[in-house]
Amino acid sequence: MMSLDAYDTYCASLPAATKVVQWGGAHVWKVGGKVFAIAGWADGEAPLVTFKVTPTAFEILKDQPGLRPAPYLASRGLTWIQRTTDHAMHDQDLCRYIAESHRLVAAGLTRKLQRELGLA
Repeated sequence: MMSLDAYDTYCASLPAATKVVQWGGAHVWKVGGKVFAIAGWADGEAPLVTFKVTPTAFEILKDQPGLRPAPYLASRGLTWIQRTTDHAMHDQDLCRYIAESHRLVAAGLTRKLQRELGLA
């Protein structure tokens, strides 16, 4: 089970990642000011973790047990998934999805900002 501390440690290891706590205590990780991962809102269980995915991954993951289209984000047509239980995917898989979310979000930044952040 990935704890909130382990989640924060992993996200902090990604290039140019910054953390803010907002939206009712959620740990929100950003790259270039854009969100790539959100975790929180758990009652003693593993935190709910939300991340961006490709459209293909969204179609595969959205109906898997313990995963769902991310509330609010997916309803806006965005391809974000929320892991609702740590039984849904192993932590190493979750880390791979968070890294891919970081990559997807960073790729959407301007080339200038990517260079400034050391991502290009």
